[in-house]
Parts: sequence; C-alpha cells; structure tokens
Amino acid sequence: MPVKKAKDFRGMPAKELQAHIRELRKEYFDLRIQKATGQLENNQRTRIVRKELACALTVLGEGSAKTDEA
Repeated sequence: MPVKKAKDFRGMPAKELQAHIRELRKEYFDLRIQKATGQLENNQRTRIVRKELACALTVLGEGSAKTDEA
C-alpha cells in the first residue's frame, strides 16, 4: 500500500479526514502492541502509518488555521 501524500489528504472533506485519522491512530496503536508482543511481521508498516498520520494531522491543522484567519 503506497504512502498517501498531503495532496491526497487536501482533497478530503474535514469529516472524512478526521475519520481517516482515527483509523490511522487505531492501526498505529495495534502495530505498537504487535511490536511489543513480538508479533509484528512488517516493521516498515509502522513507519508508513506514522508518517501518514503526521501528514493527515498537518493538513487538518492547515484547514483549521485557514478558518481561524477568515
């Protein structure tokens, strides 16, 4: 699964973006638990999810900053 870029997130409505952020947080939590218990098979997925989450949160913050300026 390829990494989503900021331009992919910018096209999403805010509600959909927030739902995607919730999914990414849950997946990241699950991956951390798998790593702690020694069940994690794909170490790279943790890094990808963390980067996607950071990107999505940045785009969400940009949107709220724009509404605050107006």
